[in-house]
Amino acid sequence: MPDQTVLSLRDVTLSFGPKVIQKNISLDVRKGSIFAVMGGSGCGKSTLLKSMIGLLRPSAGEYHVGDENYWAGSEAHRTDLNHRFGVLFQSGALWSSMTVGENIALPLQMFTDLKPDVIRRLVELKLGFVGMLQAIDLYPSEISGGMRKRAGLARALALDPDILFFDEPSAGLDPITSARLDDLILNLRDGLGATIVIVSHELPSLFHIADDGIFLDARTKTPIAHGSPRSLRDNCTDPQVHAFMHRERDEEGNT
Repeated sequence: MPDQTVLSLRDVTLSFGPKVIQKNISLDVRKGSIFAVMGGSGCGKSTLLKSMIGLLRPSAGEYHVGDENYWAGSEAHRTDLNHRFGVLFQSGALWSSMTVGENIALPLQMFTDLKPDVIRRLVELKLGFVGMLQAIDLYPSEISGGMRKRAGLARALALDPDILFFDEPSAGLDPITSARLDDLILNLRDGLGATIVIVSHELPSLFHIADDGIFLDARTKTPIAHGSPRSLRDNCTDPQVHAFMHRERDEEGNT
């Protein structure tokens, strides 16, 4: 049975006014894949992610979610498609005035008609999955950075999305906490069948969890390589990609 494509971009250009961030982006994300968006600082990784979750309309090209042209329909159509998405932002992006449990409950309160007791049970289920049930009544300021990331992940799972987007999930975490988060991401893929798009420059994490990806180049403002991080590390001869994957300086002295 052929791999099912759940997300695809064709000849996409991303820009802010006249300033082009990336152009000629074409990619396919397969169902059940962990797809890495890679590249050096300032190349447009997070901009691409923002476009894929509906926060930035491309200035050219097409974006399909399954068989649906994401930007061709109405805002209501895009909202329906967005219910397939769960997003973990860099900082976790939890509301500081709400407890962890209240943060997880918020999307369920906004987008479902479930009763409070049912929502509470679902919140407990999501927090239990990420090992955070003990923090349900704590505020974000009372938990560690790694716990805030896991709480943000639980909130991303609240509406049972089949596609997850992670923006630098390991940023600011110590190596042990980062490795635990990597294992949790693999569990999401293997246990729930989720498709995951991850923006990261953390090489150990990328080599461990990602099975496909794209490499964005800041100078040409185009993708210059496709493939898994391990494959690009071992086989890609492009000097920019090689320098990034081996933490070397490129010809301009950048790391």
